[in-house]
Amino acid sequence: MMRAAHTERPQRDDDRRIGPYHLIARLDTAGPGLPPTPERRFIARGGGSARTVIVSAPLDGIDPRRFLTEAHKAYETYGAHESREVYGAHADRPRISPVIAVSPEPADPWYASPYLPALPLPTALAVHAGPLPEWSVRALGAALAEALTGLHGAGVTHAGLSPAAVLLTADGPLLTCFGAARAAAPDGEPRLGRPGLEPGCLAPELAAGGRPRPPGDIYALGSVLAYAATGHTVPDRTELPDSLRSLVARCLSRDAAARPTAAEVLTTLTGTPPGPVDGKGYGYGDGNAPVATVLDPAPATRVPLPSSRIVAAIARQSADVLATDIALPSSPRI
Repeated sequence: MMRAAHTERPQRDDDRRIGPYHLIARLDTAGPGLPPTPERRFIARGGGSARTVIVSAPLDGIDPRRFLTEAHKAYETYGAHESREVYGAHADRPRISPVIAVSPEPADPWYASPYLPALPLPTALAVHAGPLPEWSVRALGAALAEALTGLHGAGVTHAGLSPAAVLLTADGPLLTCFGAARAAAPDGEPRLGRPGLEPGCLAPELAAGGRPRPPGDIYALGSVLAYAATGHTVPDRTELPDSLRSLVARCLSRDAAARPTAAEVLTTLTGTPPGPVDGKGYGYGDGNAPVATVLDPAPATRVPLPSSRIVAAIARQSADVLATDIALPSSPRI
C-alpha cells in the first residue's frame, strides 16, 4: 500500500557542505516501502557563485573511485560544460540531467547538476497518495524511452535507471544517476543487494555481474513503468493497466534478446491518443490528460505533471529554496 510521505522542506544548513557546495536540503524522501536512492542527493548552493545545484555523493559501501569514474563519463557524455555556459537541459540529450562539475579529489567524491524544482518519482507517488494515472505513466515512459533512444544510438548504456533516478519537473522528467550499477560493483561481481540498487530494476544478467548493455536499461524502464502504475517495481500482471501489460512484460523478459528497443518502446507508447479531457482547459487535472493543441510539442516530449498535489509540492520546494539564505563563509565539510 502506498503511504503518503511529507517532503522535507529546505532549511538553513550553513554548517554542512559537500565540496564547495553549502547544503540546503535533501532531495530524496526516505521512508518504509520507498525504493532505494543510488546516491546521497542534496539541493545546495555555492561553488564560487550563488548558483543552486543538486549535488550527489556516493552511499556508504560504494567505491568513491568508481563513483567518480561514472560522474566523469556522465560529464563527457552529456555534461553541460560550464565553459559553454549551458545551465539547463542539454539540447542533444533530451530528458537527461546534465553534469556541470565533478570533484577533482577521490577523497572527496561528488558531482553537481543544475537545480530545477523537482520531485524524485517515489516522492511524487507519495505526494500523489498512490500510483499515477495511466495517461501520465504512458507519457513518462515515452519521455524516458526518448532519452534512452538517444543514449543507445550514441553507443551509451545508462546503467542506473530506477524510480529514484527519475525526477519530475514542470518541464517533464529528467533522468539522473548515470552508471549507478557500474559504480555499485565492477563487471563480474554480483550486483544484487549492493547499496542503492533497486532489485526489481536489475535485469538478471546485470544482477549476476554482467556488463551493462542497452537491454538492461529496457528491463529497468519496464520496472519504472510498473512502479509508476502500481507503486512497486515487481507487480502482479493483473495490477497493470491493460494497455501497459504486454509492453511491461516484454521489457521485463528474462531473455535480453526478447526485450524491445528504446525506440520500439517510444513508438508503442506514443501510438495511443491522449486520455479524455477534463474540461479544465490546458493545465493540470487530477486524473485526465491536459488538452493538446497544434502548438504543443510532440507527444514524446510533452509530459505534463500528473496532479495538482505534485504541482503544489514542486512549487513549494522552489519557493522554500529561493527563501533559504546561505551564508558563504567556509564551514566544515560532511
